[in-house]
Amino acid sequence: MAENATTLRGISELRGFFRTNQTPVYFISPIAFNLLGIDRWVRRFYFVNYFDSFDGGHPCVFVPPKTPHAQFGSIEDVCNYLLANEALPGYMRPHGARGKAVFVFFDAETERRAADVGLDVALPSAELRHRLDSKIITTQLGEEAGVPSVPNVLGRATSYPELLELAASAGLGEDLVVQTPYGDSGKTTFFVRGERDWNADAAEIVDQELKVMRRIEPRAVAVEACITRHGTVIGPLMTDLTGHPELTPYRGGWCGNDIFPGALSPANRERALDLTRRLGDRLAQEGYRGQLEVDYLVDANTDELYLGELNPRLSGISSMTNVSASAYADMPLFLFHLAEYLDVDYELDVEDLRRRWGSDHLTDVWGQIILKEPDDGIELLTDAPRTGIWRLGDDGQMTFSRPAVDWHGLGDESEGFYLRILGPGDYRYRGADLGILVTRTRLENPDGGLTDRCRAWIDGIRSRFAGAPLEPDAPPPIYDALAFKTG
Repeated sequence: MAENATTLRGISELRGFFRTNQTPVYFISPIAFNLLGIDRWVRRFYFVNYFDSFDGGHPCVFVPPKTPHAQFGSIEDVCNYLLANEALPGYMRPHGARGKAVFVFFDAETERRAADVGLDVALPSAELRHRLDSKIITTQLGEEAGVPSVPNVLGRATSYPELLELAASAGLGEDLVVQTPYGDSGKTTFFVRGERDWNADAAEIVDQELKVMRRIEPRAVAVEACITRHGTVIGPLMTDLTGHPELTPYRGGWCGNDIFPGALSPANRERALDLTRRLGDRLAQEGYRGQLEVDYLVDANTDELYLGELNPRLSGISSMTNVSASAYADMPLFLFHLAEYLDVDYELDVEDLRRRWGSDHLTDVWGQIILKEPDDGIELLTDAPRTGIWRLGDDGQMTFSRPAVDWHGLGDESEGFYLRILGPGDYRYRGADLGILVTRTRLENPDGGLTDRCRAWIDGIRSRFAGAPLEPDAPPPIYDALAFKTG
């Protein structure tokens, strides 16, 4: 990378650089969620989205006119469609200089299409990300870095007896958790206590490399980090909400987060920060630069902390990371990512950042929930709650308060920012993402159940959807909506 004449020294000068940034940066994704609000920090930051969550009301969001397309099967398909949309070059042209593109998910085709429209991908290569995304590779690299997983064994099994034989070789017992290399939101994590469980999921398991684990009573914790030329910067720790049937149809599926002081015991907090640093150093040896997310599992019976999985990308917790107290004390974690991909030379005291950000004193309280459709059936939506700030009254009733383009302006815990994903004219079906709520309070109790306030928010949001069921003999629709993971 060419070195500028001026070296930026410290956070203050980096913040000033981004406030006067001249390189257009485009976040291309189905929705703006993951990086919503970054435009407050980075000049010339734009969103290119498929879903119009703001009804044209966000000045930095561009939703190209819909053109005919094949049914989407992944977020990569959506990004490739957006890059090929004939309206995109016209939107980009007034922004001037050659820009950078950022994605949550992308593939080699995305890289080619980005280059075709004059964009450089400001992320590690799709090839490297795909390799590191494997739960098998993550486990192996973690072990090399001294970051242990739940007791496990790697191998293959084509029958239940073979699975038991594999588990017995590592002394794991017969109450097992089985994961395949790739998957999201709990869809490829299987709980096997007997042959009936195996038979129910065997089609998804056989003929793949497997990670077979001893079953524990886990509490999931997540953290984002950014691997820079100066070391690994680590964001705030937060708990995961997983498997709540009111929010997701997927057992063990991620459906939200809470960030609050004391999310981990002091000992496990220090351990999680140390393990994340170790993992970041090991991934740097693989050539990885930029933001990533790490999941940890705390065994409720032993308080032992284990590596869960690695997501080598922006993630569904970027929203919380970039609005935390540490972000406002210095700058959002994503800006460290951008600094690695823009033509800028800078100095950074990573050890000082880790010391300050690792303290509970820079931890405030936020919560978010991702609402998926849990029920079967398909219907065409005729009404849906609008994007903006809503208020939950003492009587549990939810009312619209005011328009907003992100959650940075939330007041107290009675308010929540709702980001609409599906709206009138979209199809609602099992697993489809309906919308996202962000609020300034915890949404899960210490015992793992949802809070009364969280349940009231869920009921209030769901009550505002209306739709017309498809006739049983109607042909399957080519969904404009797409069930997808936000990270």
